[in-house]
Amino acid sequence: MRAVIDTCVIVDALQSREPFCKDAQSIFLLCANRQFEGFLTAKAITDIYYLTHRQTHSDKATRDVLTKLCALFGLLDTTALDIRKAISAEISDFEDAVMVETAVRSGVDCIVTRNTKDYSKAPIPVYAPAEFIELLTETSEDQSEWVVLGQPLTEAAKVTLDYKAPVAAAIMVLMIAAMMFDFIPIAPVTAVMIAGLLMVLTGCFRNVESAYKTINWESIVLIAAMLPMSLALEKTGASKVISHSLVTGLGQYGPVILLAGVYFTTSLMTMFISNTATAVLLAPIAMQSAIGIGVSPYPFLFAVTVAASMCFASPFSTPPNALVMPAGQYTFMDYVKVGLPLQIIIGVIMIFTLPLIFPF
Repeated sequence: MRAVIDTCVIVDALQSREPFCKDAQSIFLLCANRQFEGFLTAKAITDIYYLTHRQTHSDKATRDVLTKLCALFGLLDTTALDIRKAISAEISDFEDAVMVETAVRSGVDCIVTRNTKDYSKAPIPVYAPAEFIELLTETSEDQSEWVVLGQPLTEAAKVTLDYKAPVAAAIMVLMIAAMMFDFIPIAPVTAVMIAGLLMVLTGCFRNVESAYKTINWESIVLIAAMLPMSLALEKTGASKVISHSLVTGLGQYGPVILLAGVYFTTSLMTMFISNTATAVLLAPIAMQSAIGIGVSPYPFLFAVTVAASMCFASPFSTPPNALVMPAGQYTFMDYVKVGLPLQIIIGVIMIFTLPLIFPF
């Protein structure tokens, strides 16, 4: 069933207005669970913005609410023809007449509003929230009883698209296979991009906005900012100076000692800056160091990767470390006491293991 939800019902749910909020919030959850297809008109969005902004006094918070609404409900455009028909309509309230004409042209089945008497001359069925919920319950095979806890938008966002799980799993398996096996002629980056596109096209996300919300923009900006810095180190010769210092100081003792120097330099740096930034900065230095003594760069680059990832002695190196710090009320020294011995042990093991996997 396709239904247009009136502004009053949306605001009842958002502002928890008694005694109407229970039915309004149930409609949110029914829509999130695909019991019906809900729509809002473009005019309703502007009204909701105004009414919500009066309560939040924050443009950003209000726009966040609108973003979530648009992810849950579809939007119906109002055309010039709708306006012309509304002018001559028998419905006395002009705004209501515009919504009715928009709904009729868009082919929806009904309108849901608290003010049903204002729509007595509407050419399509009009239901009060309680009547609409009862209608859905009667026509549904699943006679579920809804218990609303918390804010409706938050609860609606928790509803998972379980029936899409096999599709999402298949796409992920194909992506991993394309990245792992050389006989599949697809680059890893291309495989990830294709998989992301398929997730959207197959409906594993409700819409493109939901897909965008899963992107960690901070990580993307961080990597994008570190790449020019890494390039600058290479172009200015700074990476050569550093790698030459490592080769001069440690290269004479053999590749294993140089590998240890690269590993523990990376491990030390990642205690104070992001592991992503550390890997981007140290990778060209590791490669130059390997080339400087005439050995394969593979173990050196992998040493940078492992050392940047295996940092437990600092809360700043990786987001998971930082996330638990306020929750557990840990101090910097707590991380050092627990993580530093483990970091050293893993470092020693990796220095002797990497040459076995990736020979010099």
